[in-house]
Amino acid sequence: MTKNEYIRLEARKELARRYLWDYCKLKAPDFYKDGRQYQKELCDTLQEFTKSDDKVLIVNMPPRFGKSRSAGCLVEWLLGNDHTLKIMTGSYNETLSQNFSKGVRNTIQETKTDEKRIVFSEIFHGTAIKHGDGAMNLWSLEDGHNNYLATSPSGTATGFGADLIIIDDLIKNAEEANNANVLDSHWQWFTDTMLSRLEEGGKIIIIMTRWHSEDLAGRALSYFPQMGWGVKHINMKARDSETGTMLCSDILSERSYIDKKKLMGAEIFSANYDQEPIDIRGRLYTTLKTYTELPKDEDGHVLGVRKNYTDTADTGDDYLCSIDYIEYAHEAYIINVLFSKAGMEITEPQTAKMLHDDQINNAVIESNNGGRGFARNVKRILQERFHSNRTVIETFHQSKNKQSRILSNSSWIMEHVYFPVNWKDRWPEYHDSMIKYQKEGKNAHDDAQDATTGIAERCGAGDRYSW
Repeated sequence: MTKNEYIRLEARKELARRYLWDYCKLKAPDFYKDGRQYQKELCDTLQEFTKSDDKVLIVNMPPRFGKSRSAGCLVEWLLGNDHTLKIMTGSYNETLSQNFSKGVRNTIQETKTDEKRIVFSEIFHGTAIKHGDGAMNLWSLEDGHNNYLATSPSGTATGFGADLIIIDDLIKNAEEANNANVLDSHWQWFTDTMLSRLEEGGKIIIIMTRWHSEDLAGRALSYFPQMGWGVKHINMKARDSETGTMLCSDILSERSYIDKKKLMGAEIFSANYDQEPIDIRGRLYTTLKTYTELPKDEDGHVLGVRKNYTDTADTGDDYLCSIDYIEYAHEAYIINVLFSKAGMEITEPQTAKMLHDDQINNAVIESNNGGRGFARNVKRILQERFHSNRTVIETFHQSKNKQSRILSNSSWIMEHVYFPVNWKDRWPEYHDSMIKYQKEGKNAHDDAQDATTGIAERCGAGDRYSW
């Protein structure tokens, strides 16, 4: 090696110590290339995030574009520069999380066997794994303590504090992404276990395909800004739909993109390559109509009959859903909703008050699962507390298949049921349940859809929509 070559090499090592992008290029020049602009953008954002005021970084990118690989490089680079850092990573199972750990640890331990290949120890002198730390998922640097822990929802994080938490590939496949219970369990694990391990001033990186609007990335994007946390979002699609430009033709050409789109299921393809959650494509109610004013006559009086449909809770975990609406010209205008998991001792007087306040003429209450007793108590409360017999209460037994009813009446609901323009703010849980309900897959609840379907069946749709 000539003197000039030696100087250039040492300069590259120094740049690698200072900048993540240069470290990646020096470590893996066959993958990290100057012409791949998205890689530089990703690396620069990862590095800037570690020093920024933002608390959460969410990275959504197509498969095989190096998002997990870059996260591994970030961990190596950070530990090379700071031996006191404590980093925790989590993936959907122990095997994947340990593989991530193994990749980082092996890089730090790598010995030089090829004169042309630059190894970690040549860049970050004095960085080594502590002797005797043979555990795959928990290890330290020679002059550090508990620097790295790899875990998963089935693993443990007890006794470990983290300056940086990286969640990588938490959802295994589309089946999990369609399972509301799995998504809930991921969020609970993240908030109850992982966040409890985050040190004061610590940061979080979430790396994943955008499978579902209620996946960890989706919930983080929704909840953390409300808490006042700074959130940075990298959202890269394989192909720009407006310009037709590929993110990186070297990794995925337009021809390959088109072929994959033809071969893969539309929802799975969109989630993986366009970062469009599968539930958006798979939602039962694709559009729901709204109104700003109720139908009125020339004198300004509201037209139509004031009605109610109530579905009591099947189990203690289900919702009671009671909906007041105005039926006019075989259309339904929703005016009030009670959507609650509270016990009947609470929802009975709440329902009676809603019926009274909205001057409901006719109320239909399903008699299944204690509904008949619920109806009797609501009627009694109306008479005793509100001195009213305005509302005629009818009970009936619902014997038809719930799922078939919901699916077959969905088109009618989208065409003929109108919601207040501000219904998201008035009834947020009911709103979210309605717009996120899936045609296929496992939904956590169907109480909102069941009651709304009852309105469709009573308001002009008829039995022809119920088979």
